Amino acid sequence: MENSGAVSSFDHNLPTVMVTNDDGIDAPGLRSLVRVLVSTRRFQVLVCAPDSEKSAVSHSITWRHPISARRVEIDGATAYGVSGTPADCTSLGVSGALFPSVPNLVVSGINFGSNCGYHIVYSGTVAGAREAFLKDIPSVSVSYDWQDTLFSTLSFPVGGKSSVDDFTLAAEACIPIISSILAEVKNKKYPSGCFLNVDLPTNVTQHKVEGAQIVEDDTDHKYLKDGYITVTPLAALSPADVGCHTYFKDWLPSVVDHTSPSAL
Repeated sequence: MENSGAVSSFDHNLPTVMVTNDDGIDAPGLRSLVRVLVSTRRFQVLVCAPDSEKSAVSHSITWRHPISARRVEIDGATAYGVSGTPADCTSLGVSGALFPSVPNLVVSGINFGSNCGYHIVYSGTVAGAREAFLKDIPSVSVSYDWQDTLFSTLSFPVGGKSSVDDFTLAAEACIPIISSILAEVKNKKYPSGCFLNVDLPTNVTQHKVEGAQIVEDDTDHKYLKDGYITVTPLAALSPADVGCHTYFKDWLPSVVDHTSPSAL
């Protein structure tokens, strides 16, 4: 790894939040999140994000050639732009090579567009959080359901066009979630078996607050479109449903009947 620059200051009295993404270090979602985190004066903010857009790269990593990291000026944060993928950035950021300590929480986002349902398979944003989870570091991926005129003319019933300013509102909506996670981590109550995927609705300032609801699986997209912030626990692996397990339990013994070409 090629590295230019060094950390100039570090406040060990504050919980450390490291931000990454897949839209790139100059993306408005990341910049808005970092700006809001810094403005609270409650967090030590680190940034380790791709130096260019790496959307939809899933959990790919760089292999067989060097990764470079360069210092990037972001007010109030220690930031690096990295030539690799979101998973690379998280891995490097928590390795100790760039920063003096391991972050208490990794936040990947805010993504330009939602990440619900099967989209999480392709998402570099989700992968940035998943990589931290694989390294036993609490993490959350955050996406904003950006809508514009193109989407409005299709099948999405949205009221108006999103603007870059909406990312600031989305970032402000993240602070209670981030603060609550860090409080649970500090009290050693936060579960180690999952990470969180958060989606913020288009009209985030008018998101519905009716207390916490536990809803059926695979309904995050519906509730997001209904105006709710959705919070989905994820794990590294996605086990098949019970029906598949039952089928293959019965199927496996039949494999022995296909050990010769004559069985085909």
